[in-house]
This record gives sequence, structure tokens and C-alpha cells, in this order.
Amino acid sequence: MEYVQEAVTTLHDFGDAYPPAPTERAAVVVPMTERDHAALAAERVLRTLEELDLGRVIVPLRAGPDEVGDVVAWVESFDVPAEVVWCTAPAVESALAEAGLDGAAGKGRDVWLGLGAALAGDAEYVVVHDADATTYSRAHVPRLLHPVANGFAFAKGYYARVENDRIYGRLCRLFYEPLVRALAETHDHPVVEYLGAFRYALAGEFAATTEVAAQLRAQRGWGLEVGTLGEAFAVAGPGGTAQVDLGVHEHDHRSVGGPDGLGDMCTEVGAALFRALADNGVEPDYEGVRERYREHAYRLVDQYAADAGFNGLDYDPAAEREQVDTYVAGVQAPPGDDRLPAWEDAPLDPAAVREQSAAAIAEEG
Repeated sequence: MEYVQEAVTTLHDFGDAYPPAPTERAAVVVPMTERDHAALAAERVLRTLEELDLGRVIVPLRAGPDEVGDVVAWVESFDVPAEVVWCTAPAVESALAEAGLDGAAGKGRDVWLGLGAALAGDAEYVVVHDADATTYSRAHVPRLLHPVANGFAFAKGYYARVENDRIYGRLCRLFYEPLVRALAETHDHPVVEYLGAFRYALAGEFAATTEVAAQLRAQRGWGLEVGTLGEAFAVAGPGGTAQVDLGVHEHDHRSVGGPDGLGDMCTEVGAALFRALADNGVEPDYEGVRERYREHAYRLVDQYAADAGFNGLDYDPAAEREQVDTYVAGVQAPPGDDRLPAWEDAPLDPAAVREQSAAAIAEEG
């Protein structure tokens, strides 16, 4: 057990922590796609949320017309105050296009629409987390919510990714962490220190006051988590940020190659990171960063090999180095900025989007 503090306040689990939290004043946003319908992990999440006294559970759903009715009926079968936001409803996509916000759909856009629905209600706090954790606990929402109800503006979850006698979390371990270390060598800037303080920067779990949530711009896709940290730095800062121990997580794993594999994801994560740096006037020398990144990543492979051996876990250093070589492609200048605006600046009303989604679901039903 450890109790190390970082540049942001770290709240540890010293033994089944279950802190008091105003769950009844919170909206919990759980993004899903049609593939989550009736999945064991998503069902566990919703069953667990039944045990909490929640203000609302908002499910931003990315699904086609043929699936939306079944998914909505399934979500509504749980004893939670659920509201489905159909992110790909034709009326919703038309409203986004009319506002000049059409573009790529993805997890980031889904969460942004879910936050809009939360802001259109009367919640004081929002909690966002994924639906694929097979180890989901009823303590997760109170742990994330407690700090933002007690003086912090933003809280990020972190956890260990160890299962099946292996260490997972590869994109965070082998791309994000060594990349931030490489940047810290040549950029003594508060935003770099902030981004390096998080124990699992790519975790999908966070909480915020609704005031802060209204000020967060959103990456459309896989860069959401890192982009949110960049936004939190600007809005909450290190003093207003906490990170919270959520224990051990087990959830879906992605391959390195192929569509939506880790190799593709690293480019979006890298782009989000470099946009956050650019927002704060940090301009990296990408060629130099690539070399330093590889050095730090290879060093981390050695360290993880030692840690795995100490714990009797399977570990393949050669395969991990091959992943590092793949992830180098993510160290590049970001493409054009297509972030979604903060809701307080958005050219459309979140309540109207919420109504359009509800009407579209009713039509399909």
C-alpha cells in the first residue's frame, strides 16, 4: 500500500473506501453503442447503478434505427432513472449540421451529447464512466463524486489493469507515459507537469461540477480522455483537480493493428495531447521528441518486465517494444482542430437536442 501524492491531489483506497457523496444530485453519463446491448459488462454496470440513489443516468447511444428500440427497452428495464440520448438520430445529426458541428462521430461526441443532456437538467454534478468494466463497483460513483462535492472542480479515476496474469493498459503504459516523460525533458511547463501527474490518463472515468462540465471542449473520438485533461487544466487547474483510486479494472482489450486498434488510437491520443500543449503555448520539436519517446518507452519496458517477474506475471518484452515502434507514428503535429465547443459556447441549445433525441426514439418505438 502506498500514499504518494502527485502534482494533483491523489485520493487512495486504503481499504474499501466508500466516501459519502450526494449521488442524488448527480447525473451519471454512461456512453454505449449497440454492441453493449445486453453485454455482461454493461448489464453489470446498470445493475450496480440500481443500488445507488441517483439523480439521473444518461446513456448516450450510438446505434442505427434498427437497434435503437431494443437498446432503449433494455436500458429502461433496469430500476434506474435512465434517459437514452440517441446520438445518431437523424434529427440530432441534422441539428448538429445546421449548427456547423457535423463531422466525425465517436465516443467523444457521444459523451459531449450526454453532458449536454446533463446540463439541460438540474444536476449539480456529472460523473462519466465507461460501460465495459466487468469489475464495476457501487463505490465507483461515490469515489469519483466525493471530491467534486468537497472543494474540487474535477476528479479523474485511475486503476490497475492486471488480469489473466498479464499487465494491460498498453496504450497508456507504452505511449502516453513515455511521451509525457520525453516532453518533460525539454518543456518545463505547468501543463506538462499536470498531464504527467495522472496515474491512468487514458481512463474513461471522471467527475466534475456542472459549471466545469459546461466549459469543457471535447475531442470527437479516442482523444477524449487526454483532451479532457487539457481542458481541466485550463478550467480547474492542479489545485482544483483530484485523482481517485478505483481499484483494479478488467474490461475489453483491443488489438494493436486493424481498424480502431491501438495503433490507430495512438494517433488520436497523440493529437489530443499536442493540441493541449499548443493551447498553452508549448511547441515541441517532433523529431527530437520521437527519439526521446522511444528511449523512455524502452526503459519502461524493462521496468515493467521486472515488475511482472516480481509478481509472477507473463510478460513479452519483445512484443512490447514492437508496440512502441508502432506507437512512434502518433508523435506528430496534430491535424486540423475539430473539437466540439464547450456547451456554454455552443451554437445550439442542449435542451433542444435532448428533445430531438426523445422525439426520434419515440418515432422508432
